[in-house]
Amino acid sequence: MNPLIPFILLSSLSLGTTLTLMSSHWMLAWFGLEINTMAIIPLMAHNHHPRPVEATTKYFMAQATAAAVILFASMFNAWTTGQWSIDHMSHPTALGLATMGLAMKIGIAPLHIWMPEVLQGLNLTTGLILSTWQKLAPFALLTQLPPCNQELFMAMGLLSTLIGGWGGLNQTQLRKILAYSSIAHLGWMFLVLQFSTTLALMTLLTYFTMTFSAFVLFKLNNTTNINSLALTWTKAPALTAIAPLIILSLGGLPPLTGFGPKWMILSTLTSLGLNMLATFAALSTLLSLYFYLRLTYSMTLTMPPNNISGITPWRLHNLQPTLPLAIASTMTIMMLPILPAILSTLN
Repeated sequence: MNPLIPFILLSSLSLGTTLTLMSSHWMLAWFGLEINTMAIIPLMAHNHHPRPVEATTKYFMAQATAAAVILFASMFNAWTTGQWSIDHMSHPTALGLATMGLAMKIGIAPLHIWMPEVLQGLNLTTGLILSTWQKLAPFALLTQLPPCNQELFMAMGLLSTLIGGWGGLNQTQLRKILAYSSIAHLGWMFLVLQFSTTLALMTLLTYFTMTFSAFVLFKLNNTTNINSLALTWTKAPALTAIAPLIILSLGGLPPLTGFGPKWMILSTLTSLGLNMLATFAALSTLLSLYFYLRLTYSMTLTMPPNNISGITPWRLHNLQPTLPLAIASTMTIMMLPILPAILSTLN
């Protein structure tokens, strides 16, 4: 591929997200979402193989459906109230439709069916963009919606945490596991979105950091399933030694970074008297923690059946840049003490 083409597509991705983040009018926000979708589709399908093409088709159909629902909701609100502003959407039907359309955009349960299958058909680089950058614009629109229908947000959030945990239990493909991990983390954000937008935003940024570390880790080791994780000791011993901390941070195990947002969300829910919701959300974390422990077991306690002939890979010069992974993994492991300061800064 000509280097100019990825530059144009990535610039279009940035343009679409920036346009949505800066807009207060539904049509401009919708244009930004569509530019975002159209820019990532060539990146997803540039590998001429049936799996990426199938994943791209499923992604396009899901995003087109969500975009149609969002457009209909904004036009219905303008027809009934005369308002095109995002923060002035007051009609309950329009609000519900817009919420469901944006939920489908980012892959929240029960509108999550497309997410694991699409992510499984992509390479790790494009999957990283889909799991992180593509969630910024819809999430920004969700934060701008007027607070209403808290029961819908809490129901979708709790369902996402449960489905994200149950769905990843019997998976052997790392990209599907990361997809269900994304669904579970987004569920935690939805639980607190109507009560504390800044806490949900901090959870999203923390999730981006941890997911970036996990994707780059698997890309450096060139692993796409659990069985291939057993070879990582011979490829990169030092990296494999800290890899369990990165994975367990995704699971929210203290004292790693991923524990901070979950603890703050549980504290917020209990302070609002939602003790049962907080209890079920905390229990759903055990499901996710189980398949994260499977990954750490395969990576650190499992050895390949035979030795690799020739020079061991870790003695060869690694041409891939490792500085981004070093920075992201440090933040993933050690950022817990400064999370309250970050939250107060956002407030």
